Amino acid sequence: MAKTKKEGKKKSVTNEVVTREYTVNVHKRIHGIGFKRRAPRAIKEIKKFAERMMGTPDVRVDTKLNKFMWSKGIKNVPFRVRVRLARKVNEDEDSTHRLYTLVSHVDVNTFKGLQTVNVE
Repeated sequence: MAKTKKEGKKKSVTNEVVTREYTVNVHKRIHGIGFKRRAPRAIKEIKKFAERMMGTPDVRVDTKLNKFMWSKGIKNVPFRVRVRLARKVNEDEDSTHRLYTLVSHVDVNTFKGLQTVNVE
């Protein structure tokens, strides 16, 4: 089987402001990490996930999401978290990036059957 090259447009950061909800499986992203590094690594992995999904290098984590991730301590991080990723226009004139992503926590009872949702 020969791989075919994708011809046409390269996937780039779209200039539109968009908001989506995702479920992040934190458990698989911090597997094998030592106890005293689990909660900080979980925050870094959520930021990396948001950067990959939204295409903006500037990612900001809401304080409620940070509190939720640290709610069970440094070593007992919640297995999954539902997050809302909002791509917004940066109001700061001297910043290098035009857009940033705000990551906030969405409280849900169960993660069963949830899919990625575009929020209007």
